[in-house]
Amino acid sequence: MLRLFVAVPLPEAVQDRLDGLGFGIPGASWVPGENMHITLRFLGEVSNAEAADIDDALMSVRAPAFDITLEGVGHFGSLRQTRALWVGVARNPALTHLRDKVESALVRFGQPPESRKFVPHVTLARFKSETGHHLANFLAEHNLLKLGPIHADRFTLFQSHLKRDGTLYEPLSDYPLVDARAMAALS
Repeated sequence: MLRLFVAVPLPEAVQDRLDGLGFGIPGASWVPGENMHITLRFLGEVSNAEAADIDDALMSVRAPAFDITLEGVGHFGSLRQTRALWVGVARNPALTHLRDKVESALVRFGQPPESRKFVPHVTLARFKSETGHHLANFLAEHNLLKLGPIHADRFTLFQSHLKRDGTLYEPLSDYPLVDARAMAALS
């Protein structure tokens, strides 16, 4: 069984910049920079045969390349019982369009539809215990964070390897996004 997800990878310079934010909250499990991405679809545990179908489905996705801006910070859960800390993605119709195309292709190839609302973000940290005032201080300090434009020219199928000392994300396949001019010529 393979544990898979589809995401837009981030350039190393952006990963390094976000990785540099990783301090100041006791109990936070910080995501290493090389694991930072924008998830389009979490697939979970699938068989090798399903993984091949997923790859086929993703190869059929055609969407234009676009720019992303990361801005602000937020969290899932309450301030005391936070599950994850994240950097937001500025409203981006091209990103939403790509996510919708990925979702449609996966459902056509037999994956169940995603039930959660798409909230594009980059996870910075996860929590297993109460966060207290440190999280509020972090949010206040970084709420004006803005990075971009970041050019998205591909999306990637990743395998997640759960290890004792953390999670390793292995890129399995990249799917190029088409330059907008080339996309118009294809239409």
